[in-house]
Amino acid sequence: MNSAERRLKLILLLQRPGGKKTVQELADIFGVSRRTIFRDFNVLSEINVPINYDRYTGYGLVEGYKMPPLMFNSKELATIMVGLNFVKSQVDQQMVQDATGVELKIKNVLPNELKTLMTSLGEHTIVDPYLRFNSNQKKGGDWYVISAAIADKKRIQFTYTTKAGNRSTRKIDPYLLVYFQDHWNMVGWSHKRGDIRSFVLDRAISPVILEENWLSKPNMNVDSLIFRYNEFKKIVVLEVEKSEIDRVRAILPAKIIKLKQINPKKVRLRFEFDNMPFLNHWLLQFGTSVKIIKPKVLISLQKETLNAMINNLEKKD
Repeated sequence: MNSAERRLKLILLLQRPGGKKTVQELADIFGVSRRTIFRDFNVLSEINVPINYDRYTGYGLVEGYKMPPLMFNSKELATIMVGLNFVKSQVDQQMVQDATGVELKIKNVLPNELKTLMTSLGEHTIVDPYLRFNSNQKKGGDWYVISAAIADKKRIQFTYTTKAGNRSTRKIDPYLLVYFQDHWNMVGWSHKRGDIRSFVLDRAISPVILEENWLSKPNMNVDSLIFRYNEFKKIVVLEVEKSEIDRVRAILPAKIIKLKQINPKKVRLRFEFDNMPFLNHWLLQFGTSVKIIKPKVLISLQKETLNAMINNLEKKD
């Protein structure tokens, strides 16, 4: 992180409600020395950013201070619109409303020529049209509350409803928010189960941020949280036509362990997965372009499914 980026993030951090920090806390957050933080304060003071100090709570910004509006060039604006259109295509009603609000706020501070560009981009840039036009919007969960808890490393508590309809109170150390095609999941440490678990956001009711901090566990990173090992996982080997391998890789719900081209037209890939019925139905979209090499249980499931489909067609005839 360069000094300009660090100072911008420093302003944003101190601008948050209750964002006062000691010099040591700021040094730890940004991974720099105390002297560097003091140097940043001096630079910000020279450009009239009003920093104040309280002996009990630390450094912060003068109440009511707001950063001047940011200006974007046309390429940056196009990037923002792609992101907003992605959010507006989601099934989560609140996220769509929030994205629309962000778009209006940005428009209000743009010069006229960029407003015209932004309107054109909004009308003519469509992200995931089938999801946008064919899906029913629904409440997708209080993702913002959870994201705030993740940022502040605070535990949360909520009422969770399982697929079977059972409800219980859960206390979680929230680590990640993950989007899976049509819904959001939270990955975190479950105090009830004593292990890392994944929770569908729209089943987590009324999350509350607790005044309890959580600490990162050793070797905890995005890959280990999303593709974590469990005893139910099996090695899966698929043989894929080369013309389809990019599409398979792009949407495969697992981390590829090994990928090898076995002839000019075929590629073999290997990964671990724990839900064979789900994988069986997922593979049907590729038709004959994908052949299951192993495990045997997945091959059997595919045969059963295909036979049932043939029987359904014969019944209709």
